[in-house]
Amino acid sequence: MTTGSDIVAERLGADRIAEEFAEIHPPLDRRTALIESSRCYFCYDAPCIEACPTGIDIPAFIKGIATDNVKGAAQAILSANIMGGMCARVCPVEELCEDACVRNHQEEKPVAISALQRYATDHVFLRGEQLFSRAPSTGKRIAVVGAGPAGLACAHRLAMLGHDVVVFEAKAKGGGLNEYGLAAYKMADDFAQAELAYILEIGGIEIHTGMALGRDISLSELRRDYDAVFLGLGHNAVNALGCDGEALAGVESAVDFIARLRQAPDKRTVPVGRRVVVIGGGNTAIDAATQAKRLGAEEVTLVYRRGAEQMSATWKEQDWTQVNGVTVRHWAQPRRILGWPANGRGPSVKEVEFEHTQLDVQGRLTGTGDRFTVLADQVFTAIGQYLVPSAFANEAETLDMAGNRIAVNEERQTSLSGVWAGGDCVPGQDLTVSAVQDGKLAALSIDRALRR
Repeated sequence: MTTGSDIVAERLGADRIAEEFAEIHPPLDRRTALIESSRCYFCYDAPCIEACPTGIDIPAFIKGIATDNVKGAAQAILSANIMGGMCARVCPVEELCEDACVRNHQEEKPVAISALQRYATDHVFLRGEQLFSRAPSTGKRIAVVGAGPAGLACAHRLAMLGHDVVVFEAKAKGGGLNEYGLAAYKMADDFAQAELAYILEIGGIEIHTGMALGRDISLSELRRDYDAVFLGLGHNAVNALGCDGEALAGVESAVDFIARLRQAPDKRTVPVGRRVVVIGGGNTAIDAATQAKRLGAEEVTLVYRRGAEQMSATWKEQDWTQVNGVTVRHWAQPRRILGWPANGRGPSVKEVEFEHTQLDVQGRLTGTGDRFTVLADQVFTAIGQYLVPSAFANEAETLDMAGNRIAVNEERQTSLSGVWAGGDCVPGQDLTVSAVQDGKLAALSIDRALRR
């Protein structure tokens, strides 16, 4: 990335960086876990189970912790969600299981389900206890494209059922969003790779990295050579702002910034501006803004075109920006990005011009005509991602699409025979937990189809 003169590395010392990027939610100890588990009512027809996309039997695993059967608790979690350890760290439980907890009606404080889930899953990870084994071989081979949450969940379930799985991943590492797309302070101790290793330990799964669909392999080849194909492609493009100045040095997608920071062995080496502007209202925008501040940016401003209630970031994530000293401005949209004169500092960012927004009488977003500017050395855009189906451009048979995502039925089957899909590349919520459920459902559907 080309940087302006105010985008520099090593704004903070090693000790301060270590402190800023230390894990933000330390794990429970045994005493605290037992106390917290005792708060569960162990509801019949528990609403928290309904709220979990993977259907984890939450009262059952909490009962396991309460009775000191932590291994049994982990078994209950990971049987439903093989990435239960990751989801315990990053799942938006404040809008899912914990939001549904009946304790909210009495104390306005739910049972700490995510913390208890992490307590149980960490128990088996730290002890190296493998809870799963393969069924006898079926002799069937399935190709999985994408080693993200959907692809890995699908591969693991297929391996459990006795099938052989070959995973093709375009990047240098498996893990997908968990490895490249989440804030570093949520992923201490390289947990994404530890979870990947646990999944592969069951056997019967090969991963080939650096293999991109449409470049190194084609869908027609996979359909010819394998008994079934699962597509867990995720997103491969980001939305553009569509305004002047977007090509200036210092403007980049928040996704790229987050990935670069996650992969940096020494986070001090990642350059950050003195004044940073983040445009967007989702969790990606929050992660970029808070990490820029923690890297040493003096001023970070997050600007969203609508109000706080319309932001896709959860209320907990929005509160996190305040804790980290990020300034949040609502009801404003970017109109142009202005740079320094070419004969001065070069074509790098100087400021961003925004227009105040409002809803018209029909509820549509519109500009007010009033404008303001925010000084910036660096701008991160986080206004959404999508799938460009370029990998299928040369295929004789085309996949049906639902907008910019792959159309699937309830069993995650696509319009092509023998091809399933799941995760962010299909319609639905862009969450790790939802992707895991897609992969699991697709694996069960593939298994039924192959056994027929």
